[in-house]
Amino acid sequence: MRQLSDLRGEIETWQSFSSRINDILDLIEMAELEDDTSIEEELTAEAKTIFKELAQLEFQLALSGTHDKSSALLSIHAGAGGTESQDWAEMLMRMFMRWAERKQYKSLLVDYTDGEGAGLKSVTLEISGSYVYGYLKSERGVHRLVRISPFDSAKRRHTSFALVEVVPNIETDIDIEVRSEDVEVDVYKSGGAGGQHVQKNSTAIRLRHLPSGIVVTCQNERSQLQNRETAMRILRGRLYDIELQKQETEQARLKGAHVEAGWGNQIRSYVLHPYKMVKDHRTNYEVGNAEAVLDGSLDDFIQAYLQHSIGDIK
Repeated sequence: MRQLSDLRGEIETWQSFSSRINDILDLIEMAELEDDTSIEEELTAEAKTIFKELAQLEFQLALSGTHDKSSALLSIHAGAGGTESQDWAEMLMRMFMRWAERKQYKSLLVDYTDGEGAGLKSVTLEISGSYVYGYLKSERGVHRLVRISPFDSAKRRHTSFALVEVVPNIETDIDIEVRSEDVEVDVYKSGGAGGQHVQKNSTAIRLRHLPSGIVVTCQNERSQLQNRETAMRILRGRLYDIELQKQETEQARLKGAHVEAGWGNQIRSYVLHPYKMVKDHRTNYEVGNAEAVLDGSLDDFIQAYLQHSIGDIK
């Protein structure tokens, strides 16, 4: 019923839009027949409004995926490079949490593994709100940082990499079957970030999906059952994401487009030295205010990617 209501609303929006266009075309035809220029200014203003609204409706096509309205589970994994990449992973975590705060989304720390000396090895955040997955799917891939290392006494320039994974937080609309015999469950004591909020008893859960090799851990909740339920949601989301990538790859193959499978290529570079710039390599969109981006100002990059994806659909 909810899907029916949403679809009815979309259809009514386009029908109303079509009716307005037909009305203005009729007025133009009448004005031309009567050689009446008095309504030219009014028609011009209405045409500008229609074009603006059309652009907004067209942009919504980029957020029409099955799970685009869902919340998301975002994971960050430090790449090769030890402390440098682990610090970069923590910077990315802060960037996405600040973005969520700006959008008035709720973010929750689900799992966290400390780095060696600084930063983090991996972290999973649950970000809740409308269209979170639709927006954050643009962030999937390898993020690259270039800067003067604060950990290098010689003040040399370093390049660091971190992988960002984003999956929809699928609650009840599950198309992925996870059989109990395919999942190996380990229970261990919670630790890492969280202080008094992380229990020191055996409540943390590690799930290993044997057919795919995917490993999911969760230690945020106080009970073993809650951690297991959260870990299962993450596992379903990652399995869904794998299937989605397979479908997208096959669609692109049939279309004749070249596809680089996997996460091997960086999607965005953040340069802090010798100049400051953030550039998305898929859309070529770039800005000079790197500090603002690292403080959560991601909307322009997200919109550029979604507009780019609309172009791919066309």
